[in-house]
Amino acid sequence: MNWIKSIEELERLYDAAVPTSLEKVAAQLTPLYRRWIEVSRFVVVSTVGPEGTDASPRGDIEPVVHIADAKTIWLPDWRGNNRIDTLRNIVRDGRISLMFMVPGCNNVVRINGRALLTADAETLAHFERKGKQPKTVTVISIDEIYFQCAKALMRSTLWSSDDESALVPSAGDFIKEFKAGFDGTAYDADYPESSKARMW
Repeated sequence: MNWIKSIEELERLYDAAVPTSLEKVAAQLTPLYRRWIEVSRFVVVSTVGPEGTDASPRGDIEPVVHIADAKTIWLPDWRGNNRIDTLRNIVRDGRISLMFMVPGCNNVVRINGRALLTADAETLAHFERKGKQPKTVTVISIDEIYFQCAKALMRSTLWSSDDESALVPSAGDFIKEFKAGFDGTAYDADYPESSKARMW
């Protein structure tokens, strides 16, 4: 297999970027980008650290982030499995990328920027629900924001496909593969309830 090892070699394989793909980029939230972010309840967060890269899905029953101002968004970290891979990366390298999705819409809105973590009491209290608060909040400074062309989601028929979950392993199946004697069926039966309990 031959490897592409230079930008020049790579660029020779592609036409020039479509002008609108560059013109749609903003350095802060515009009214329309703000509207999108305020609706989105799901985001994929990508970070980088000494061990490599990490991408983590984050979801909420309300907007997944809080807009602090045109250049700043806050992402709460609700209780999960405590691996904190994303958070470890942010502490050591603040670079961050986010992909916001809205069910049924084939566009994706992307943010690239810098992140810092806080456990400031006033910031945590902003997200309080049912007496629970996130452990930390990621404060993201926006460098650029733009929407992604719909082709990827359209090709995959992500929102219009039938339920294909029966074709893939369950969470219990994955754990059972690594842990002898684990009751994956019982885990899967309890998963929806335990998931809700962990979030709040």
